[in-house]
Amino acid sequence: QVQLVESGGGLVQPGGSLRLSCVASGVIFSALTLGWYRQAAGKERDLVAVITSDHSVIYADSVKERFILSSDNAKNTIYLQMNSLKPEDTGRYYCKAMLSPYVYWGQGTQVTVSS
Repeated sequence: QVQLVESGGGLVQPGGSLRLSCVASGVIFSALTLGWYRQAAGKERDLVAVITSDHSVIYADSVKERFILSSDNAKNTIYLQMNSLKPEDTGRYYCKAMLSPYVYWGQGTQVTVSS
């Protein structure tokens, strides 16, 4: 059974940084397309960044130049380094794994950017 466990969220001031982690188990990690999505209160869940099995990374326009997605196959983990955080980055961040035709979600980790 595939499991995704996120960590690293918290409260941070505007301009600060956080690093989120997502550990995947129960699947061949290198075969996955993995991504981070976020959902603000009352809004839909939107793509933040995704990394494909060939290590191509796609970012939402709103986070380009500020967020960096990386992966460590040896640790079955992807990371989201978030810099220059803004209040509009607040939301619950979810890890998503895709191995066609299956999709898996983690439980999410809350990120709050506020002074």
